[in-house]
Amino acid sequence: MERVITAFAPHTRRYLYVGGEYSRQGSSAISHGQMYVEHLVPVEVTKQHPLLFIHGDGMSGTNFLNTPEGKPGWADFFMRQGYEVYIVDQPARARSPWQSTLDGNTSTFDTYMIESHFTATQYYKLWPHAELHTQWPGNGSRGDPIFDAFYRSTLPRLTSAVETSRLMKTAGSKLLDTIGKPVILFTHSQSGQFGWILADSRPNHIHSIVALEPIGPPFQNAVFGTDPARPFGLTEIPVQFSPPIQSPQDLGPLVAIDHGPNYTCLLQHSPARQLTNVSKVPVFMVTSESGYHSVYDGCTVQFLRDAGVDVLHLRLEDLGIKGNGHMMFMEKNSEEIADVVLGWISSGKVNA
Repeated sequence: MERVITAFAPHTRRYLYVGGEYSRQGSSAISHGQMYVEHLVPVEVTKQHPLLFIHGDGMSGTNFLNTPEGKPGWADFFMRQGYEVYIVDQPARARSPWQSTLDGNTSTFDTYMIESHFTATQYYKLWPHAELHTQWPGNGSRGDPIFDAFYRSTLPRLTSAVETSRLMKTAGSKLLDTIGKPVILFTHSQSGQFGWILADSRPNHIHSIVALEPIGPPFQNAVFGTDPARPFGLTEIPVQFSPPIQSPQDLGPLVAIDHGPNYTCLLQHSPARQLTNVSKVPVFMVTSESGYHSVYDGCTVQFLRDAGVDVLHLRLEDLGIKGNGHMMFMEKNSEEIADVVLGWISSGKVNA
């Protein structure tokens, strides 16, 4: 049953910038790599661990402030439960400045990509179950006011996943140091790998991770191509394994355990190397019924479990939550999904 968020949470708001370093420009200097952070504090904080939200590719922190049709978003939902909230704009994105003389190239998603991947997948049917998508508000296509509002919130993003990862590791680690107590880290899509990178960098600063369809599968892309990616399994840059590795090749030879159209699940051979620091952090991974991650999130889960990570994986349809896509936290039943996540972060259990 759809549940509608109707109340914005009374709160105080401030912003800060973390990270960044000066780089010489002629006879002076400019700052590069800093990250914008919005800090929202409800009138009464009743929960021990702050929440930290990191948005996905082509997006910004506005994803979590309200939905495209103007309803309160997940930030308000969780503040109403007593949680302090931090929301970022990734470095070189949105209010985190992109410096043309220092940062790499950027690209922008066109309307076809947003419609076919996120908002109107039922019409394009690019992967199995895409036609089951029913929860996006409006028709999900250009010209619909809700789609137009959402599309105009998308932003140019760095084309290099390695550059983005390095910037996010530096600024994200600094943010965790600044917050100074363990956070519950929410990641989505592209930012999924930042959860593993930051858990590796600051395992004692992350209480747990809620991974909403995190980027995957291991070692190569799927659905829209099968080119190599994420050479360290689920990340573009190194994370610590035990036994240690000197290069990505040390994780091989890889074993293919599942195949499908434009999809192969590649895992470490047994015994798998363990993720030394990431395995210290419990993970709750959520997959929608109709999003393209429904093809391969199970492979991502298996890679993590093989590497010693405690993962609870929920497919929303298993709780009777039907019709959601990749942007589930902005869709018509977003509060119903937030309730499920709340059950896990409150008790470590999923409440049906």
